[in-house]
Amino acid sequence: MNEDFLHYVWKYQLFSIHDLKTTQNEDLIIVKTGYHNYNSGPDFLNAQIKIDNQLWVGNVEIHLKSSDWYVHHHEVDVNYDAVILHLVWEDDAAIFMKNNKPLPVLILKDFILSTTLNNYRNLFSTKQNWIPCEKDINFIDKFTLDNWKERLFFERLERKSNEMNSLLIENQNDFEATLFQLLTKNFGLRVNGDSFFRLSKSFNFSTLRKVRFEENQLSSLFFGQAGFLEEDKEDVYYQQLKYEFDYLKHKYKLIPISKNLFSFFRMRPPNFPTIRIAQLIALYYKYDNLFSKLIEMKELKLFYDFFDVEINLYWKTHYTFEKESKPLSKKITKSFVDLLLINTIIPLKFLYKKNRGELHESEFLELLKKIKPEKNNLISKFATIDVSAINAYETQSLLELKNNYCAKKLCLECAIGKKLLSRN
Repeated sequence: MNEDFLHYVWKYQLFSIHDLKTTQNEDLIIVKTGYHNYNSGPDFLNAQIKIDNQLWVGNVEIHLKSSDWYVHHHEVDVNYDAVILHLVWEDDAAIFMKNNKPLPVLILKDFILSTTLNNYRNLFSTKQNWIPCEKDINFIDKFTLDNWKERLFFERLERKSNEMNSLLIENQNDFEATLFQLLTKNFGLRVNGDSFFRLSKSFNFSTLRKVRFEENQLSSLFFGQAGFLEEDKEDVYYQQLKYEFDYLKHKYKLIPISKNLFSFFRMRPPNFPTIRIAQLIALYYKYDNLFSKLIEMKELKLFYDFFDVEINLYWKTHYTFEKESKPLSKKITKSFVDLLLINTIIPLKFLYKKNRGELHESEFLELLKKIKPEKNNLISKFATIDVSAINAYETQSLLELKNNYCAKKLCLECAIGKKLLSRN
């Protein structure tokens, strides 16, 4: 049993509200439960309660035990002087008001509905379950699930965009620079994401703007700053880039990071850091003002076409600077574009539209519903309990559900949990 559950039961009156009696055997009628207070102070504010036909207006405090009043030192806190009812699960101590009369107490376990209590125990006593409701989630009606998925999706999108806003402020509201840093991080995937992000912040974005028109200079900037041009190699292309980078390093006072930050271990060759950097170079060599172009796109095909760029001929026959390999185009795949859309482009576009007061939520829903569902361990686990996802919109909703509700046992704040608790 926890206090959050008692808050929930009081708020939604999931108990027998007829013939209520205080511990002093006084008749109690609830006129208004009050406003749930999520800040410091009593749990519910401005409640209205009749006790023996006397109307009281004030606050309600909720505890598992009456003695918790003293544990939390409410007796010396003036914020609790206006409490008119102490709602408890167990009455183990007398509490007095300022007029030295006992504070009215309602023992909730005497009036709570047995179905509500059983539902609560079923939901919270299954510690072995992957999610608390995994045996019952499929009994939730489609209307409730669909509405909750949409709420979850926008909660996730809002949080992602808020995190990006900090970076945007750091970049003095330069969306192009912010997009570059976030895109670069995404090109590193989970293994090299942090290292790629460090690479993106190791030089000023204005430097990229100045050198992007000359492919060798742009390539030398990326590979040089990543620390891949610090050795002496006989490879002709490598020597060209190293020569260019020596010039750029002196001109722009660049300080490279270490190539040891980038991992090749247990990675498929198409995901090698060198290949992902080469793809990023191809993107910025082909386009200027990427954000301005991407912000106008709405159709999924346009995004796929936009990222369909050709990498430098050298990288079509190499995975590293070490040796030559069988020729392959090594283009950015559609599945990789999907990841860029989900993790960078859509959240940043959401932030941009919101800042300008031009937010149309349907635009984001329609785009995500056209993207294939993500493949990861969490989504696979949902499938084992017959919770499937047919597109990226649904996988994003499920990830939000698992990470920010199920994992934190916030069933009382979840539409699914509330539905299960209130069922007969």
